[in-house]
Amino acid sequence: MGFEWPWQYNFPPFYTLQPNVDTRQKQLSAWSTLVLSYCRHNKLYTMNVMEIQESPLFNNKKIQRRLSLESVQVVLEELRKKGNLEWLDKNKSRFLIMWRRPDEWGKVIYQWVSKNGMTNSVFTLYELISGDDTEGEEFHGLEEAMLLRSLEALQQEHKAEVITLNDSKGVKFF
Repeated sequence: MGFEWPWQYNFPPFYTLQPNVDTRQKQLSAWSTLVLSYCRHNKLYTMNVMEIQESPLFNNKKIQRRLSLESVQVVLEELRKKGNLEWLDKNKSRFLIMWRRPDEWGKVIYQWVSKNGMTNSVFTLYELISGDDTEGEEFHGLEEAMLLRSLEALQQEHKAEVITLNDSKGVKFF
């Protein structure tokens, strides 16, 4: 199933940040929703600003419009303020997009563990994100950095403990 673009995507003024404060807020909200939906659909987590600016997300070839780099930065900063983005470097060129926050991922993972009667079990991180048992689960294929944050959130709730096994990490669920 392909990604379904919102109506604004084919509306040329959408690609120019509007000067009116109210209109601009609605526009940034629409861009934020679009970015999160697109990243969720394509299971994107860690991204580069230059690459994403060239991607179909901010570059509509059909109507020959693209969001400027400066405007892309404004949209990304809006996502950061909402807690959906974290910069990975000081230059703000790479970022972690969180279409689902770590605590939300933790809940999804813990529901799967509980549903399958796997509390008091130990898993490697690989088993959780790439194993046969998790095939078809929403967290299958999750980036390891996001998985660790999710497990740390569960650890805070005393539902899991991240452990080191030889030179790799694992987790025990309670």
